[in-house]
Amino acid sequence: MNSDPAGKSPLLRPATLIGLAITLIAAVLLVQQISLLEKVEEHLLDYRFILRGARKPPDGIIIAAIDEKSLARVGRWPWPRRTIATLIDRLAASGAELVVMDVILSEPDRDDPLLARAIRDAGNVILPVVFRFPPEAGPAAPQVLRESSPLPVRHAERFGDVPPVTASGVMMPVEQLAREAMGLGHINMLADEDGTLRWETFVIALDGCLYPSLALQTAVRLLGIPPEQVAVAATQGIDLGKRFLPTDPHGRMVINYYGTAGTFPNVSIADIMDGSAPPERLRGKVVIVGATAAGIYDLRVTPMAAALPGVEKHAAVVASIMTGAIIRPVPLWMNLALLLTSGTLFSLLIPRFSALGAAISTLLALALLALTGYLLFARQGLWIALAAPGNNLLAIFIAVTAYNYTVEEQRARKIRAMFSNYVTRTIVNELIDNPESARLGGELREVTILFSDIRGFTTFSEQHSPKEVVAILNEYLEAMTDIILRWNGTPDKFIGDAIVAFWGAPLPSDTHPEQAVGCAVEMRRRLGELRDQWQRQGKTPLWAGVGINTGEVVVGNIGAEGKKMDYTIIGDQVNLCARVESLTRKYDASILLTEYTVAKLREAVAAGRLGNVAISGLEQVVVKGKEQPVGIYRVEEDADTGGPVITEPAQWQVVKLSEK
Repeated sequence: MNSDPAGKSPLLRPATLIGLAITLIAAVLLVQQISLLEKVEEHLLDYRFILRGARKPPDGIIIAAIDEKSLARVGRWPWPRRTIATLIDRLAASGAELVVMDVILSEPDRDDPLLARAIRDAGNVILPVVFRFPPEAGPAAPQVLRESSPLPVRHAERFGDVPPVTASGVMMPVEQLAREAMGLGHINMLADEDGTLRWETFVIALDGCLYPSLALQTAVRLLGIPPEQVAVAATQGIDLGKRFLPTDPHGRMVINYYGTAGTFPNVSIADIMDGSAPPERLRGKVVIVGATAAGIYDLRVTPMAAALPGVEKHAAVVASIMTGAIIRPVPLWMNLALLLTSGTLFSLLIPRFSALGAAISTLLALALLALTGYLLFARQGLWIALAAPGNNLLAIFIAVTAYNYTVEEQRARKIRAMFSNYVTRTIVNELIDNPESARLGGELREVTILFSDIRGFTTFSEQHSPKEVVAILNEYLEAMTDIILRWNGTPDKFIGDAIVAFWGAPLPSDTHPEQAVGCAVEMRRRLGELRDQWQRQGKTPLWAGVGINTGEVVVGNIGAEGKKMDYTIIGDQVNLCARVESLTRKYDASILLTEYTVAKLREAVAAGRLGNVAISGLEQVVVKGKEQPVGIYRVEEDADTGGPVITEPAQWQVVKLSEK
């Protein structure tokens, strides 16, 4: 988890503000009911049906199937009216509670009186009608339809904003048959744009009246609800006596499918006609007569099946009303609350994570959202919107990740440009990975400082040409800088022939005194090799002294911002280090340490981590500009020591120096 380097409140982070802005945009799109979001939501609803799987339908509903066996035995469709009359007689004789015909009988036939008598004798037959819609026109509602089926409307003024589904005409059963039926109901199935049938349109308007669907008419009759207690509550639902059937503003309900084809018990009409179907199987049941044979083309695409007979849809709707197993879309304000809550929490959370952590968090959040939506659907019959909050979380993740990537890239370039000349590539990469390790402003930090200076360089410069001076100085400085970088030091600056370097910044280190001493020893060894090389080349060899001190300094970018800045150290401990280096001439020593560095080295010496070096105390000196004496130690390589040792003087002598 990333810390907030600026120390700002999470609400003030740009990444958080980006997430909140995206959430507000998503909320606007949700309120405006953008078509693309609705299409995605419909498919997510389909997946919920698929995950829930098939359910056992309630007892009491049977499909009298016009199946392949029926077509083979009874004959090709459409059947004569005499055959249908016989079927109704057989169903009535078997004691069927209701006979619901999902077969439109719109063309007159000479046997219509026979069928009308069968319908009248049964007394429980519900027939279908089919509404036509613009631009297709048709006859207005006939008198028989206006007499038998209109539903009263309460608060009809609400339809001014959201009108019901309105037809331009109707295809009726033959009037003689319609007048004998117990009731009429439409069998229109209005699929969504992708061809999937998800909604049951309970009422359709024609000539100012609302007419029920076949399934609604069946449920009303089955439940024994008096006609005067059935009414449409405009834009809200259907009043069924003491029950209320919620709908969307257009009078539609999500169809709660029970499964694929064959989920509801099917009885072949061929078996009913020849008497092989036991009467007790039909007794007291709602028998819906409809086609299941593929050749009749009454198949529908549903969330759970690519081809479901339309009669099974009617059965599912009737069963849902009977059992109260209704799918209820939650109100807009609840979907909006879910979107705003999840988006706000996610916007506060995700900026705190790395890219990998943000990706994992997004997947977990989407999984939690999907699980919540599924459980509410499967257990409570509630349909919450998942498309808007889900896409909102994805959009926040993408936007915040892109923003963080841009910011991190800028920060990485800044760190790389700032430190690439000071430290090794390894340290630069670590700083980029952990930018909080190096504050780009000044801060107080304990470091170990190395100050190296060539002895007699002024005289050397006077005795050689500028070209020779520059050539040998560059060779020396390059070799020493390589060693400093190899020991993970930070080269600070070159002051003529002098080198200033430090350890412990920009990255903290627990071993910076050890690294500085190891570097100094290698610098002395390398300078010896260079002297041998220069002597073989006939050049004047150089000698250098090194002073090392440990203490707190101010480290950071210092200078004129936008013009000239250096990552450097300043403070009294830096001056002390320079003074100590100048003492290498007085004590004829190549490396001198202060007592502060030696104090930090004692644990490393005890552990044998410094190699074969002998650290011996010399004197306590009071350098120019200081009042307190500081102990000075010489560093020499000595193979006979068998490991690092520190030797203290028998008695410290205090020397006060007035020169540099």
